[in-house]
Amino acid sequence: MRKFLALLLYRVSLPCLFIAAFPAWIVKMLRRGGLHTPLGERIAIYGTDTETEPCGAIHIHAVSVGETIIALKLIREWLSQNPQQPFVLATGTATGHAVATSAALPQVRVAYSPLDFASMVARYLKRFEPSRIVLIEGELWPHLLLACRKRAIPVSLVNARMSPRSTNRYRRFANWLRPFVSCLDAVAIQEAEDASIWRELGVADDAIHLTGSIKFDPGSGPSPTRREEFQNMLDAFGHNRPIVLAASTHAGEDAWIANAVREAAPHALPVIAPRHAERRHHAIKDLEAAGFTVIARSQFDAAPKPDQTSAVFLIDTTGELGDWTAHADAVIIGKSFLAEGGQNPAEAILAMRPVIFGPHMENFEPLATRLVAADACTKADGHASLVAAIRRALDPREAHELSSRAMGVLSAHQGATRRVIGILNARPSPAN
Repeated sequence: MRKFLALLLYRVSLPCLFIAAFPAWIVKMLRRGGLHTPLGERIAIYGTDTETEPCGAIHIHAVSVGETIIALKLIREWLSQNPQQPFVLATGTATGHAVATSAALPQVRVAYSPLDFASMVARYLKRFEPSRIVLIEGELWPHLLLACRKRAIPVSLVNARMSPRSTNRYRRFANWLRPFVSCLDAVAIQEAEDASIWRELGVADDAIHLTGSIKFDPGSGPSPTRREEFQNMLDAFGHNRPIVLAASTHAGEDAWIANAVREAAPHALPVIAPRHAERRHHAIKDLEAAGFTVIARSQFDAAPKPDQTSAVFLIDTTGELGDWTAHADAVIIGKSFLAEGGQNPAEAILAMRPVIFGPHMENFEPLATRLVAADACTKADGHASLVAAIRRALDPREAHELSSRAMGVLSAHQGATRRVIGILNARPSPAN
């Protein structure tokens, strides 16, 4: 009875939520340039060009850029073990789709995830007939889960992450969510303490696996061609300048961090990478108001020669943050100073770069706490402490010690990608 009521409530509320969110979605697509994409796939209407594509692929669903990067890492490792395995990487955003497409992996078809209306999900499953669906981090859609169970298609959730806020929300609605979440064939969790909430949501004990985080597993790194291209751009600002990268900044952080870099190390080059590229105009306005000359990555070739004393390099492109991280001497984590949540520090740690973050890293607990406890990063609570943290990170001896200790903290997660693949390969189809 509860399953019937939960599904009824979802089916009644979903159209209302979609209509309410549609104007904001249009605005976001206009900002991010996503309206030119094949919108038919979002409502599971496919052209004749898809009719010749083989069925039976493994489908991996990733919402946006962060999840797409995890999915690409998973697919690369899977292909190294089974080069003939076909995949469909289904994303939920235009930026995620662009990152997936630019990777140009063999055996991978990039698509858009359908909206979670029952008829659209049914068309999607009928067209592609996936052999398995893998969800990245936390996108649990009731119609998709129920339709896959009905068709005996195993659905797994990997890199499952629960913030304290998410845990409280899931517990509050556990009775209503259980009929849907219990459809999961396997859940690969990042932290042992998350196992209890998945049990409460109806996932069987033998379906819950502690794997660590795929995010914290080493990736492939930038290609030699791209590494040389990026280094040439940085050299235009002056040879051998220390690079301080502010990664995934949010509103209000850009000029604030750039000022701290200027005070801490006037010879260093501040490189600002906003979390969302469409925020570039606001970032440029704030930086110019603070007295900086801004050179944008997207307009680098047409820009005048940078003023080495006041220049800031703005990374206003999507999907390149990992490559720029490899060129940095120190990395400051955005959304951790003036907004709650923080961003993922693992990419910088894996690149052996010293990490600095602010007081708000709620979305990356308990990792942030472990890093601070191990003196493996520098936590800055304000302008003065950020200036001191930058000076510390740019000291070669301190930088080496910080990055080495941080790698030690991440060591428990190494091999997570292979562990996840091993679990998925070992799980039988419900039909067997």
